[in-house]
Amino acid sequence: MATLLLALRSIWNRRTTALLTIAAIAISVALLLGVQKMRTSAKESFANTVSGVDLIVGARSGPLNLLLYSVFRVGDATANVSWDSYQKIARHPDVAWTIPISLGDSHRGYRVLGTTPDYFRHYRYAGDRDLAFASGKPFADLYDTVLGADVASQLGYKLGDPVVIAHGLGHVSFAEHKDKPFRVVGILARTGTPVDRTVHVSLEAITAIHIDWQSGMQAMPGQRVDAEQARAMELTPTSITAFMVGMRSKVMTFTMQRAVNEYRMEPLLAIIPGVALSQLWQLVGVADTALMVIAGFVVLAGLLGMLTAILTSLNERRREMAILRSVGARARHVFTLLVAEAGLLATAGVAAGVAVAYLAMWAAAPLLSNRYGIFVQITGLSRYDLAILAGIVCAALLMGLLPAWRAYRNTLSDGLTIRV
Repeated sequence: MATLLLALRSIWNRRTTALLTIAAIAISVALLLGVQKMRTSAKESFANTVSGVDLIVGARSGPLNLLLYSVFRVGDATANVSWDSYQKIARHPDVAWTIPISLGDSHRGYRVLGTTPDYFRHYRYAGDRDLAFASGKPFADLYDTVLGADVASQLGYKLGDPVVIAHGLGHVSFAEHKDKPFRVVGILARTGTPVDRTVHVSLEAITAIHIDWQSGMQAMPGQRVDAEQARAMELTPTSITAFMVGMRSKVMTFTMQRAVNEYRMEPLLAIIPGVALSQLWQLVGVADTALMVIAGFVVLAGLLGMLTAILTSLNERRREMAILRSVGARARHVFTLLVAEAGLLATAGVAAGVAVAYLAMWAAAPLLSNRYGIFVQITGLSRYDLAILAGIVCAALLMGLLPAWRAYRNTLSDGLTIRV
């Protein structure tokens, strides 16, 4: 205890240097914890995006591409799935339910998804959680729309507000379906998934707003179909982007996947979401590992800075050590003092780093959730986190052995001799 008190007083006597050392360690620890927390949160967000879906079927391309545009709303399909093929697979006796998806339009940078009411009944996320409504209800009328939580909060929408869908993607569009405005009838509760950043309409509505469009252009005046005329027309889609499948028996999933992949009417691809998510995470894991390595080196740089500060101060503290020896302190006491200083500096840096990391996560959590769909849960330190922090303190104690050994080897007369 006496050695720790002496170490604290010694650090206080050199408080400016000590504070800079603690700050360097704190920043490096905060970066390491932040990266670790982001890794965990990103992986959980990936895994929780969609649940309970046995297969996702789309035009033949790549598994990751199909997963990205159907679940994460990233990228576009290489081709569509014909309505006849969708109906044939949906009516298969082993299929319990399906969710058709039609993508292609947007609203102020947010993707528009055409689907059916089955989307709200069967879509699951985060294990087995249903989509819930913060307000309103599912779409019923042709020009009803249901907004994700982020769309509503970021754009300031409430029930009854009009929404104009733009043709194609992008934050700014010069081709809009102004003649067929939608009305907000529902706002979904936050899920922490791409659902929050999606505008939902019916499949018939997607057909209606494009009924007088050809090759990305609206028909000339006089040939256009207004909103009320579209209601009386046949609005069954000719194709969709993809669809999700729930099987009556999980055992039949692989059989159905093979049947879809060998479908002769058109080239289709069926993927198992969990397998594709694992492949996607392995792809992202390379950058994930690189970030952890960089963060580790930053922590090492902070500890080396502490070691440099202690070693640099040794020459200035020769007389201090000699006085301690002269009043009865033994060489081992000096050795323990310097190791204790290193441990205290590291412990203070780790504690400050944890505080900075949690403050940063608390401040960044809304931004990460709104913009990137990464839901960061502010939880306590895990055993793995504690092991990392304990390892940092132990590494600091080991580094403190070098200046402690140098001070241990100095004789009493060394500190009392005036050097010119």
